[in-house]
Amino acid sequence: MQFPPWPQNFAEVAKLENAQDLKSCGCITLAGAIPALGTDMNTVLKKNLNQNFFKEWTEKMSYVLGFIMADGCITVSKERPNRPFTLNITSADKKHLYKIRKVLNSKHKISKKTGEEKNVAFQIQIRNQIIVNDLMKLGIFPRKTSHLNPIIVPEKYFPDFVRGFFDGDGSVYIYKVNKVPQIKANFVSSSLSFIVDFNQNLCEKLNIPLKSIHKETSRRKTPLYYVDFYIEDCEKLAEFIYGNNPILFLPRKRKVFEKWKSIKRRDYLKQNYPSKIGWHLNQKIVA
Repeated sequence: MQFPPWPQNFAEVAKLENAQDLKSCGCITLAGAIPALGTDMNTVLKKNLNQNFFKEWTEKMSYVLGFIMADGCITVSKERPNRPFTLNITSADKKHLYKIRKVLNSKHKISKKTGEEKNVAFQIQIRNQIIVNDLMKLGIFPRKTSHLNPIIVPEKYFPDFVRGFFDGDGSVYIYKVNKVPQIKANFVSSSLSFIVDFNQNLCEKLNIPLKSIHKETSRRKTPLYYVDFYIEDCEKLAEFIYGNNPILFLPRKRKVFEKWKSIKRRDYLKQNYPSKIGWHLNQKIVA
């Protein structure tokens, strides 16, 4: 069977308004366009899923969107021309995937996934063209490493989006410098344009100076971009993402912030705080 040419710009798929346009784009067949446009056929295909989940901004929707930005992707299968797109959500925390599956009103299977370094993770695979089409309208496309641009999130739901992104591609830990406890949190992304915009918005909301972005390429071909937060800025970050008593969050990460609150630190001079220790391992500052 000969498949039509594949589109180069996935953004165009999300803008199409009728089945004939979807067929003419060379992406999917007319039969495949029917469920993508929300007709009665999708009643059969939705598989116990709230397929309208990403149509309206809510706290839960914003969190899951942020998590997908970090640990999700849209894959494309030319072998399934009627339903080519699949949403894949991955996490090392199986219990957390059950929480995400629950808010999606989904019954999809959670399966084990082995990575390149034999690290075990778990995944949900959702083949629903309504869900995927809505995600592409929001700015998440196949091959998001090279197609990810800034995501416009309503201010009201930005804390939930940040928390979702943090739970996916963020980290926080407590360590010591000269026997003095310190706390560090960071965000990481393979998209420079996304992390630049994210950094600007987050620092503005936290009312702190703009953070530097650091590039790291030593362990992989695709560079990673980091934004780091220390001490008081970490405390502001924790209040920002957990201050609304959210339902969705990774307990192990929140516990680090809670542990930090209970630590009594001795006084130190802020100007002597060695906050840049370890940064020499990264390449030059890029933004």
